[in-house]
Amino acid sequence: MLKLYPLLMKPLFDPRPWGRFDLAPIYAQKFQEKIGESWLTGDHCQVANGPLAGKSLSELAAEYRRLLVGEAPADDRRFPLLLKFLFPEEKLSVQVHPDDSAAREIGEPCGKTECWYVAHAEPGAEIALGLRPGVTRAEFERSIHDQRAEQLLNWIHVSPGDMIYVAGGTVHTLGPGSIMVETQQQSDTTFRLYDYGRPRELHLEAGLRVIKEQVRSGKVRPQPITKLDGNGNERQLLVAGTYFAVERFSLARTQDFPPLQGKSSVQILVAFDGVARFEAGSYDAVGFRRGDGLVVPASIDQFRIHPSPRIEFLRAFVPGTKVAEPEVFLE
Repeated sequence: MLKLYPLLMKPLFDPRPWGRFDLAPIYAQKFQEKIGESWLTGDHCQVANGPLAGKSLSELAAEYRRLLVGEAPADDRRFPLLLKFLFPEEKLSVQVHPDDSAAREIGEPCGKTECWYVAHAEPGAEIALGLRPGVTRAEFERSIHDQRAEQLLNWIHVSPGDMIYVAGGTVHTLGPGSIMVETQQQSDTTFRLYDYGRPRELHLEAGLRVIKEQVRSGKVRPQPITKLDGNGNERQLLVAGTYFAVERFSLARTQDFPPLQGKSSVQILVAFDGVARFEAGSYDAVGFRRGDGLVVPASIDQFRIHPSPRIEFLRAFVPGTKVAEPEVFLE
């Protein structure tokens, strides 16, 4: 078995009818078809550097288990978190994901609770989260058949820097005009409920069954920004809950990262601006830049980042200590 090391991931670009040909400012290349998502840590995403290049995360998780994923995730044979960029140019379909209990009822290993960090947003960009107060599942089903489902959703404006928490069972959609970094449980179980007349399959029976009329989803109340030194380095906790914690870092100088508190976890770094070099012990240094995802195996518990000259990135991991569910609001 080869020794694990910091894994630079190859982006997996996923075509979607609501996506874009131009993914600037995250990626420089232009595409011949509309790209909706760039997957960085999905089961089928592959390593781009070193002796394990070409191996998928699902293969590595099955082989290395706790050395890769850590002690905090419940399942030691599966990579716990999927991170990706979203590039909506049109409205996404109105959809819902099951929570854990609903997922197990249909034979899936876990549900899909997720969060969105707003990396970029044009003025007026909106998302929809949950049913409007008082709307029942039956009323929402009628609105789907009447082609007016979006009228019964909570629509809220989003701005750069917002963090949105989307609990399993929440009806939701994204409008155009934003770029999101999504962190979620490692599941792609999605039930499409309404698609504005586009000729795609709907999953009404399954989707309506897992909808929750009242959910704890919304914008996460912002936490204070922590100054890490006197040279402009900053950290901000964006969201923490049962399945994931996500932090934002802005670095202008070299920064050391100590071990996580509590049980160990794999860490995923996703850069949305700038360039940096990652160093850990005797491992080869790894360069990463805007649009990249870097997987830090749990066996590497401390590291250092050298920005060139600045880097802004998210760090996601599975909490190794018990945390309360995030405080959210709608506006």
